[in-house]
Parts: sequence; C-alpha cells; structure tokens
Amino acid sequence: MCWAAVNRGEPVLVPDVRTFEGHIACDSRSRSEVAVPLRDAAGTIVGVLDVDSERPEAFRDADVRGLERVAALMYAVG
Repeated sequence: MCWAAVNRGEPVLVPDVRTFEGHIACDSRSRSEVAVPLRDAAGTIVGVLDVDSERPEAFRDADVRGLERVAALMYAVG
C-alpha cells in the first residue's frame, strides 16, 4: 500500500486489503487501509501516512481528503 501511494503519487484507498495484490500487512488484523503520500515544500514525496482499520470498507473518500489535509499540515509545521 505505501509503495503504491509513492509510485502513483496519490492516495490509495483499499476497502479490503485481502483483494489488494501484493499487500504486506503490518498487522494481521488490518482489513482496510488508506495510504497518503507526505510531501515536503518542494513537492517531493518523503514518506507516507498509513492508516489501517480492522473493519473492511472502514474508509471513504471524505476520510482520504481529511488525511490529505493532515499530511499537508505535517510538513507545513515541520
């Protein structure tokens, strides 16, 4: 998931990680996930904000937009 977000240069939302080919679970309880690229002031991807849930389909587009705002704040402050 994280590498997919980096490679695509955009957030990745997966309602059921079991259907995402190549998914590597950091936690075996994870069922859905959002990965959002973190960018520095120059726009270079320097990390990924990765959020998991034990529930399938736990995240929606609104969650992705909110996490994008959080990701932007992380480098605006740092």
